[in-house]
Amino acid sequence: MDKFADMTLFASIVQNQGLAAAGRELGLSPATVTARLQALEERYGVKLLNRSTRHISLTDSGAMYHQACLEIIDTVKQTENLLQTGSKQVRGTLKISAPRDIGKQYISPIVSAFCEQYPDVTPYLYLNDNLTNLAESGLDVVIRYGELADSNLISRKLASSRRVLCASPQYLARKGTLLTPQDLAEHDCLAMVRSNEELKTWHFQDDAQHNAITVVPKRLSDDGEVIRQWALDGAGIALKSILDINEDLKQQRLVTVLNGYMKNFNAATSASGADLNVIYLSRQYQPKRLRLFIDFLLERFERDVKLP
Repeated sequence: MDKFADMTLFASIVQNQGLAAAGRELGLSPATVTARLQALEERYGVKLLNRSTRHISLTDSGAMYHQACLEIIDTVKQTENLLQTGSKQVRGTLKISAPRDIGKQYISPIVSAFCEQYPDVTPYLYLNDNLTNLAESGLDVVIRYGELADSNLISRKLASSRRVLCASPQYLARKGTLLTPQDLAEHDCLAMVRSNEELKTWHFQDDAQHNAITVVPKRLSDDGEVIRQWALDGAGIALKSILDINEDLKQQRLVTVLNGYMKNFNAATSASGADLNVIYLSRQYQPKRLRLFIDFLLERFERDVKLP
């Protein structure tokens, strides 16, 4: 059996999150896909996937094999491009995920500028606030706020940031300002939902003490851009990254409150836990387009992003 074809099949199963979907992509019957996967596991004597009727997930051995498959497949594609063009042309796909606010305001223009320099690169920009299993997602880079728990991933800081409470001047004129975190009980709060969890316990730290305030949200959304727009509309107070609302603060469309506190969604988060990071798989080999894009991303943030 062709080992490279097996690698392509396995990568397709993981990317499509199913054997039948991988078969449709590759023009193979479900029975053929199942038989080849079983033969692959028998060949190496390890289980590569945990499978149920509705879900698949990588085992530890499967995650290691999947990462190797992606590297080898990309190496082959790069070699084919080199043979076909006679030069190390930068081409191929880039799959990027970013929060919606950051994605529209910062990442999309950077991707456009990158593609002007490398027009044979095809970007896929996915905008969402969900946390992603990078090894199983097929993504090249993920841009997220916060600290990194997975030691198998590399995280590089794009920009220092912090969480702030913000509201429109019109809302504060109507409802009054805040002197302490406890005053949130008298205000309309706009809360995020992440992985079906309502982020309604907000943590405040000053030099003297830590406070955890559980707010009663007036509105909730799993989309950070929606939360920001509601704040701009005067609907209430939001806990946002200052990067998301930097231009709104400059234009005085939003103002911050309770500025003497460090704020976050997690009590254990350090001062750097609200920084914006670019995250990618730790690989010995990286496609040239990915290395170039990460360097381009870091350079643009260092050059252009200035916080108050």
